Amino acid sequence: MIDTSVFQKKRVKFHTLGCKLNFSESSAIGTTLKDAGFLSAAKGEPADLVVINTCSVTELADKKCRNAIRSEIRKNPGAYVVVTGCYAQLKPEEIAHIDGVDLILGSNEKFRMLDFIDHMEKEERAMVHVSKLKDIEAFYPSYSGSDRTRCFLKIQDGCDYYCSYCTIPFARGRSRSSSVAETIKTAEEAIREGAKEIILTGVNIGDFGKGSEESFYAFLVALDNIDADVRFRIGSVEPNLLTDEIIDLVAGSTHIAPHFHIPLQSGSDDVLKLMRRKYDTTLFKNRVETIKRKLPDAFIGVDVIVGVNGETQQNFEEAYSFITDLDVAQLHVFTYSEREGTQALKIENKVSSAEKKVRSQRLQMLSDKKTQAFYVSQAGKVKPVLFESQNNGGVMFGFTDNYIKVSYPYTAELINKIIHVKLTGMDHMHETMSCKTI
Repeated sequence: MIDTSVFQKKRVKFHTLGCKLNFSESSAIGTTLKDAGFLSAAKGEPADLVVINTCSVTELADKKCRNAIRSEIRKNPGAYVVVTGCYAQLKPEEIAHIDGVDLILGSNEKFRMLDFIDHMEKEERAMVHVSKLKDIEAFYPSYSGSDRTRCFLKIQDGCDYYCSYCTIPFARGRSRSSSVAETIKTAEEAIREGAKEIILTGVNIGDFGKGSEESFYAFLVALDNIDADVRFRIGSVEPNLLTDEIIDLVAGSTHIAPHFHIPLQSGSDDVLKLMRRKYDTTLFKNRVETIKRKLPDAFIGVDVIVGVNGETQQNFEEAYSFITDLDVAQLHVFTYSEREGTQALKIENKVSSAEKKVRSQRLQMLSDKKTQAFYVSQAGKVKPVLFESQNNGGVMFGFTDNYIKVSYPYTAELINKIIHVKLTGMDHMHETMSCKTI
């Protein structure tokens, strides 16, 4: 039995870096701490406990994590500092050498934080509790609860793909999830707390149900059958797991948004092989064409990595040409970063930093053109918009079901409501679409 009396009225602060999955997990950990007696530190108020949930997708991410740790230590003198997340799982000893860090928790331990913080007494050296990769097997459902308008629902964790450039399987372990019934219960809890949009998140959500008789499709069917005034947005799904039946379900749904995020990573088949991806450009193109045929107004976002080891100029030009011809709305462009322990380190012909920058800029410019073209194509159409609470100089924002950001004169009565509007044209000042209610 944990003695929570020591935690009463202690102030806690979270600093979360990285992906949407991290934010949902930080929220779940925060709820546990709150139930134990912790209070949230107000903005600018020093905390007694600081929890830093880290990312380690690139070397730059590691650097940002180190900077964040040192910054929080400076801002919260005397606080008990806990570092968790992917960077903590992969490089705990590196973190332990940062003065002021008290506790490092790995992927298996972070949801049992109360078991490790004890009396929050600072020691000379950080305590490290990080399980071996083979022992990372627990699954903890969670959702972000700080934004009542939108929340991120964790439905899956871990990855079995071991792409040549990626460390995520080493940080989060094997692919795993809960049952459809238990995950639906978590979604319904988020809805009861006021969420109007739930974004499905995980490392490889298309793998939901792996190892059981359930599937991602079965979960989506159950989700679609929830009787509530809410919409669901599918997170990133691998193209080889995005089936026709899933696309058909979205096309016929009034709850699931016509929005897909599909990791491409490269438009060159040679580079996809170097990356050890599980599809080729033909399959990817087919997935995009199928979506646009059945859902012409669907927003499709695509992840692309530039400058991986072995990517020749010809490979990049092939990829650029392939992506140019894809009917997608946005590119999320990442610059390749070498990661310790990955197979990509064995690949010769490294791309210079200068060339990586050039390739990244070209793809980002292409993305901007595609996004603007998609927005323009939607002018004059009527779409449901979920408005948010932010007041930006008398302007409020929201997103349509197909992920168009809209601007509208601030009206408090519209906050956290889904309202049908007519898209009237580009609002270049805010890089959004303007609209009028109908």
